[in-house]
Amino acid sequence: MSGIKVLVAGASIAGPALAHWLHRRGAEVTVVERAPELRPGGQAVDARGVTKEVIRRMGLDEAVRAARTETAGAHNVDAEGQVLETFRADDDGGDGYISEIEILRGDLSRVIYDDTREGVEYIFGDRIAELTQDADGVDVVFDGGDKRRFDFVVGADGLHSSLRSMVFGPHEKFIRHLGMALAFYTVPNEFGLDRFLIDYQESGRSAGLRPIPDPTHAMAMFSFPITEFDVDYRDIDAQKRLLRERMTGMGWQAAGILAHLDDTPDFYLDQVAQVVMDRWSNGRVVLLGDAAFSSSPMSGQGTGLALVGAYLLAGELAAADWNPEAGFAAYEKSMRSFVEANQEIGRQHAASILNPPPPAEPGAEPEWDMDLINRAINGVDLPDYQGVPDSRASAV
Repeated sequence: MSGIKVLVAGASIAGPALAHWLHRRGAEVTVVERAPELRPGGQAVDARGVTKEVIRRMGLDEAVRAARTETAGAHNVDAEGQVLETFRADDDGGDGYISEIEILRGDLSRVIYDDTREGVEYIFGDRIAELTQDADGVDVVFDGGDKRRFDFVVGADGLHSSLRSMVFGPHEKFIRHLGMALAFYTVPNEFGLDRFLIDYQESGRSAGLRPIPDPTHAMAMFSFPITEFDVDYRDIDAQKRLLRERMTGMGWQAAGILAHLDDTPDFYLDQVAQVVMDRWSNGRVVLLGDAAFSSSPMSGQGTGLALVGAYLLAGELAAADWNPEAGFAAYEKSMRSFVEANQEIGRQHAASILNPPPPAEPGAEPEWDMDLINRAINGVDLPDYQGVPDSRASAV
């Protein structure tokens, strides 16, 4: 072991993925999560392009594929449920609108947690209350009262990162609202849903159903335009009132899906937003995933950014012999263009929903910037980090 001690805030996907790689590079890793346990379910997330290679290098390809939603594709429908357009999971080599590796956020989190829990210390139901850093390390006071010192602290605690606001400044300084809100939650599958996602759009709003591994249930999805988002992301009652208000009069099966709003176990609603920062590090504190560079769900690549970023952050730190200035600079240089391409995809997708283009001529193909799409899926190099410690070298 290197003797390097790293504290990671957040146990969703980015945090455990970083813990995986840091542990392999020889660091002693602690992950602190304010929730009392891993959060189950959640939105379906995708792995495309270079992200699939990171999963393979983690040795988790088989486990991740076994936990997929098995979504076969997607149908866009009209108010009567008639199919207007179909996408399939094997389109574009499995990297299309519906990716071949699609998995619920909570299921992916569980796969990575199960892989790391024996070699990584996890602390649930606690958080960082105070943090003071100097040239040699970071002193942390936990909300539960414990005081410890680490060589590095990483914020992987999402869009509303507490660590980011503690070290880098208030949320408003970095969050860019894209004019939409997104909601999803589990409902009984009483709608005849099979292995195809169904999406209905109307006047900038959308309602949909997505298959999940349990065929007796489905994931409901809603989006709607909202100029100013001022609902607290922890106030569930206010969020449900807002969703009902904004979806009033929505066609298709929206009313039947909304009828399950009060008995669902996993309701989620938040603004569609990005995090834009000039730097992702400050001294010995660095950010990862949505905390550093959220591209919004509209990019379809948030999980990819988290997994690729975790690989590069751990690798560059170890390659720099744990020098924070050199390691963090190399991490940012490697990731920046990849992040910017995905954020541009997210902005364009949100704009196309809020301001749909005029209908195309029959038979006309939609115009896509294929160079931008390729940069967003594959536009980052994955060094092999030859000579850098790896406790599982045979898995790569």
